[in-house]
Amino acid sequence: MKYARIFILTIIASLGLIVSSCISDDISTSSSDVLTFSTDTLSFDTVFTDLGTPTARLLVYNRNKKGVNISSIRFRNPETCFQLNVDGMSGKDFSDVEIRGKDSIYVFVECFIPETAADEPYLVEDDLVFITNGVEQQVKVEAYGQNVTRLRGITLTEDTRLTADRPYVVFDSLTVADGVTLSIDPGVKLLFHDKAKLTVNGCLKAIGEPGKMIDMRGDRLDDVLTDVGYDILAGQWEGIRFAPQSFDNSLEYVNMRSTASGIRIDSCGNLDRTKLLLRNSWLHNSQTTVLDSRYARVDAYGVCFSEAAQAVVRLTGGIHEFTQCTISNYYLFSAITEPLLSLYHLRAPEGDEPFNPEPLMKARFNNCIIYGMGSDINEGDLTGTDVFLRYVLLKSEGTDDDNFINCLWGEDPLFYTVRSDYYFNYRLMPDSPVIGAGDPAYVNELTLYDMDGLNRLTDGNPALGAYVFVPEETPAASRRR
Repeated sequence: MKYARIFILTIIASLGLIVSSCISDDISTSSSDVLTFSTDTLSFDTVFTDLGTPTARLLVYNRNKKGVNISSIRFRNPETCFQLNVDGMSGKDFSDVEIRGKDSIYVFVECFIPETAADEPYLVEDDLVFITNGVEQQVKVEAYGQNVTRLRGITLTEDTRLTADRPYVVFDSLTVADGVTLSIDPGVKLLFHDKAKLTVNGCLKAIGEPGKMIDMRGDRLDDVLTDVGYDILAGQWEGIRFAPQSFDNSLEYVNMRSTASGIRIDSCGNLDRTKLLLRNSWLHNSQTTVLDSRYARVDAYGVCFSEAAQAVVRLTGGIHEFTQCTISNYYLFSAITEPLLSLYHLRAPEGDEPFNPEPLMKARFNNCIIYGMGSDINEGDLTGTDVFLRYVLLKSEGTDDDNFINCLWGEDPLFYTVRSDYYFNYRLMPDSPVIGAGDPAYVNELTLYDMDGLNRLTDGNPALGAYVFVPEETPAASRRR
């Protein structure tokens, strides 16, 4: 047994010598032994001036049997906006970097672009030059610099208008004081840093246009995965809170996403005034709810609400009209804990139990879609309530009654969304059962056009949901995410 053990150890040692002899520690001086790279162009997404970027990674391979010595790694422009990190050391110029045969190293690149007077994005580029055995090789490095207007912990105390000249980046908070109106023009990009929030004590008028939607999102513009933008991650900023004293707010043609708590409407107890008008907008991707409204008057026309860890839309009491809306949920990052549409304070309790004196909910859902992962609505029996769903597609199997009227039960609306591909698009495939299933009586001046600017009545009866059906094999790339 002892000799067998010695024999086995000898064999293992011999194999180790054989393997190690295949990897040479010699350094080649041949001009034919050069490098290969993971890419020929290292591109950054849009870079905000005066702010550093996430790190981009370049793999440098030595595919030769012998090692090589890189005599120089540097940027061609001595005044470059780019900076290197090689072997844990930062700088702009490195020398005598060795790579063993059949091995590789990482080179990390960062970018810092000084602020300029330009409003439009502008290209910044350089060459990252490697010299090995007298041979020069290069990798192009490029970024688009974007000057921004920074709003840090600001309270607006007079009426203010945000224009589309430059993006805005909100740090910490942006607060609209009592009696003050914040107006946001079509095409504005309002980006929020980590945990930043918008609080409206006064009034918010965010009015975009078809093709010039207002963008509200986190300020990370890079990709979290190849060709998958960072805004797919919820919780990048807090969201919008409307205080009890805030009324007559409007969000039209707004793409708002990637929040921790979406839109939160605090109880006002006054249902004679409109709290919030939502129109032709896409509100999506929240760690909690997309819309949470308590005892307020909220109307939504042509709005797509989607992706939330809790309810997509949660309404407590109040007065609501939702017409030509899509409420769907394919949230990625946790289990979904509530039905898509969760309605509370619909009826008084029986007996002598204490009762909330706020008026019971009054709500109308017309020409809508409620479909996605999890259950669709928390109240399967609305008997005796002032809540009505007319011409609504529901995921549930069921039958019409006095509150569910002309509904499509247990049908799949056939969205283009493919959750496993991180692709969210709630427009309709050609075989969707909701095409032409709506009642034209609910199409008025507020709902005639969808957020793409398309007429709902061009081909007769409208489709259900937020989007007009467009006959096309695949959705346009510009509509992605």
